[in-house]
Amino acid sequence: MKKILILGGGFAGVEAAIRLRKYNFDVTLISERDFMYIYPLSIWIPTGALDFKDAALPLNKLSAVHKFNSITDSAVKISPKEKKVICKNGSYGFDYLVIAVGAGKAKPEGIENTYSICGAPEESLKIKEKLAELVKTGKGKIAVGIGGNPKDPSAMRGGPAFEELFNIDNLLRDKGLRHNFELNIFAPMETPGLRLGDKVYKLLNRFYENLKINKYFGKKIKRFEKGAVVFEDDSRLESDLIIFVPAGSAHEIFAGSELPLTEAGFIKTDDYLKVEGMEDIYAIGDSASLDGPPFRGKQGHVAEMMAGIAAHNINEKEAGTNNYKGYKEHVHILCVMDNGKAAVYVKRDANKETVIVLPVIGHLLKRFWGWYYKNSKLNRFPRIPGF
Repeated sequence: MKKILILGGGFAGVEAAIRLRKYNFDVTLISERDFMYIYPLSIWIPTGALDFKDAALPLNKLSAVHKFNSITDSAVKISPKEKKVICKNGSYGFDYLVIAVGAGKAKPEGIENTYSICGAPEESLKIKEKLAELVKTGKGKIAVGIGGNPKDPSAMRGGPAFEELFNIDNLLRDKGLRHNFELNIFAPMETPGLRLGDKVYKLLNRFYENLKINKYFGKKIKRFEKGAVVFEDDSRLESDLIIFVPAGSAHEIFAGSELPLTEAGFIKTDDYLKVEGMEDIYAIGDSASLDGPPFRGKQGHVAEMMAGIAAHNINEKEAGTNNYKGYKEHVHILCVMDNGKAAVYVKRDANKETVIVLPVIGHLLKRFWGWYYKNSKLNRFPRIPGF
């Protein structure tokens, strides 16, 4: 039985482990955390609408259900020629390697003065603590921002920033404090959110206006200071709490690994997700370069789609049937943008842009999705394709 090593316990890595076990491979997943963190649910942790534990799936439970091996360790070096991965606590050989460690984070100067909803999971609790302090004080200035990677626009994540901002607005209104708070959103690009489509972009701008959220777009971030965002023209955005979603960049373990990287630092693959020039190594999720339509973006459902296709192609290769599948034609945008009470369903592909405003029921559907996702991953309920 061929041994497959998976690096990363996020959307891509866990889905790859589940799919490859169904093909009856010997699968070992290595993750620096002992749980899978469900980032789309993290928007509710700072406002107290969700407990941290409810956004985490223990990997020992997943591995027990799906019969793959799970190791908590941090990869240090990938040696493709030796077919070996060196971690802090040991080294591991493989017949096939699936790289799903995610991406590194672009780090503007002073980033330690910010908190991220898309960084280390524990940062959501730090945001919650700081937000609670401001609510107790009864007033404050909050800035939520998005970073960009000019070498690869697909590495920018705007959705979580929009959602966190709107959820904070909702929390403050529920507490009767919104009039005492200044809410701001900032980004180096001129039109953040346009990737979601013209309809959503216009809707977002209506939200900013109606909710009295100030926009600071089109100015590069020079640095962060304690209590302020400093832009390229040296103008300042004073803030008691800065929440920043940095763009993805090269993961630190890719350096010196002999892996072929794009200019932005992501692993080059072909349409079958095989790393260019390497026979038995695949890259999926945020670790991999993402091809597809101009508006493409790195998202959880895209990572899972890539995992399923990579698993299929590895099985095809081993079976000698060579009925490979490509991933590029399946890349699309899909999100449910939540504000704590309602939501907007967004889907965009090469042919169509769908936007549906869902008051109340939209928020409930996203909450249900979180519950369903966790329980279906544990085989407590059948999995609905594409759900």
